[in-house]
Amino acid sequence: MSLLEDRGTAGVVRTGRWSLRYARRTLLTCAVLALLAACTLVLALGTGSYGLTPAEVLDTLAGGGPPGAGFIVTDLRLPRALVALLVGFGMGLAGAVFQSLTRNPLGSPDVIGFGNGASAGALVAIILFDAGGPQTALGAVCGGLATAAAVYLLAWRRGVHGYRLVLVGIGASAVLGSATSFLYVRADIGRAAQAASWMIGSLNARDWTDVRIAALGLVPLVPLVLVYARRLTLLEMGDDTAAALGVPPERSRLVLLCAGTGLTAMAVAAAGPIPFVAMAAPQLARRVTRAAGPNLLPAAWTGALLVSAADLATQRLTGSALLPVGVVTGVAGGAYLAWLLRGERGAGRI
Repeated sequence: MSLLEDRGTAGVVRTGRWSLRYARRTLLTCAVLALLAACTLVLALGTGSYGLTPAEVLDTLAGGGPPGAGFIVTDLRLPRALVALLVGFGMGLAGAVFQSLTRNPLGSPDVIGFGNGASAGALVAIILFDAGGPQTALGAVCGGLATAAAVYLLAWRRGVHGYRLVLVGIGASAVLGSATSFLYVRADIGRAAQAASWMIGSLNARDWTDVRIAALGLVPLVPLVLVYARRLTLLEMGDDTAAALGVPPERSRLVLLCAGTGLTAMAVAAAGPIPFVAMAAPQLARRVTRAAGPNLLPAAWTGALLVSAADLATQRLTGSALLPVGVVTGVAGGAYLAWLLRGERGAGRI
């Protein structure tokens, strides 16, 4: 039997032995962000040399639509739009996990090296083994997990402190950047060009294989992160407080670190390293919800909206789908990083 309790700004759903507490503003934020992301997807499906109105796109998805629209929407455009949503969702969620673990707004996977580790693993698969989609995904996961293990061990000193993890991760990111440059030098011109295009972060020529790769990381890891959401909130209060409340700090941190790395690796495998989304999404979500804690689902939906909107912008502004989405997020993310550092300096933290 389920019971819904309303407590002003929060509510509680009780079902037998289980209960779920939710903030009404956070729930409304997720609903609005999901709706905006869906609208962006519909607009993206209608954008291109064969233009379609939103009504025609919805009619086509339902099985009707103008002649020839089914192939263009379903086979050509829908995989790209879904990859944008799934990759953004995974990056936003991973960013919220890492920023909460490090207690630092700069502690996102693309800053502390985990994204670079996944990229290096994928490049090894592409350049050295001429791998396809599934093999590239495996290389990205292996590279991301190896980097996470190395950073975790190097940052260990009677536990892992957030700032130490960030500093070690930045050093690991520099080393991995040199390694990827070496791979480019060793590759032939064809594979180097293919890898360079992928390293920018691109949604061009995405197909249903890429959709499956992106979804494969979300299906097991999103529920795992949500199950550990309460532990993540307690870890933000400090290890001593978490341990006093019955949460094993290091074991919980290790599980969340692996889950965040897996989300990052699968997103990188599907679309390449799209910069700054994992860093910006949690901060923007927190400002919208005005809620303490990691804001996992709002950050995930914010990431989905950011990548989808950036992809739509590349197509609308350039008139083609050839401009990599990573260029747009990189420019916008650079401006956001400058604004964030200015705020940190004003608060006296740097």
